[in-house]
Amino acid sequence: MCCSMEKEKRDNPNIAMEIRIFITDIDGVWTDGGMYYDNGGEEWKKFNTSDSAGVVFLKALGIPVAIITGEHTRIVARRAEKLGIEDLYMGIKDKVKAAEELLDKYGIAWNEAAYIGDDINDIRLMRKVGLSACPASAEDYIKSEADWILEKKGGEGVFREFVQRYLSQSGKLEKVIDILINKPNE
Repeated sequence: MCCSMEKEKRDNPNIAMEIRIFITDIDGVWTDGGMYYDNGGEEWKKFNTSDSAGVVFLKALGIPVAIITGEHTRIVARRAEKLGIEDLYMGIKDKVKAAEELLDKYGIAWNEAAYIGDDINDIRLMRKVGLSACPASAEDYIKSEADWILEKKGGEGVFREFVQRYLSQSGKLEKVIDILINKPNE
């Protein structure tokens, strides 16, 4: 860890900060990391619908959600489209470079970004953002990099847990629930 801001953040993972974008990996976070293939060679992934509530919560507050994943599949594109996630980066080898483009697009600083990942290709990005997390199913060397080690495993709604924990600690959870329950049916 190269600088005092990162050191302070790592020593105090409950520090209150203003997060303006949530970035997420997919495999091992939104899914259990398994890759399922049928006899025709088609790939299948199981998503937990609980994670979609995390997206809904953030959208209600005007906080964008972005996906940066090393995989390139129609399944992920379809999930992002269904949830209205416009910022989808697939087949990415350098997640930090993709995140830089994303933050430039929105005029957001690194310390205003949150990221959840679960594997070695996520470490560099976890080190750059203001708030990082990983699922309980991540390896110990990933957990040692995360500000928050969440209780749920990948594929069990861990993205929603990440979002709700941030909203709760920043005092925004009640506000978003109020927005959503009082929103007229569309």
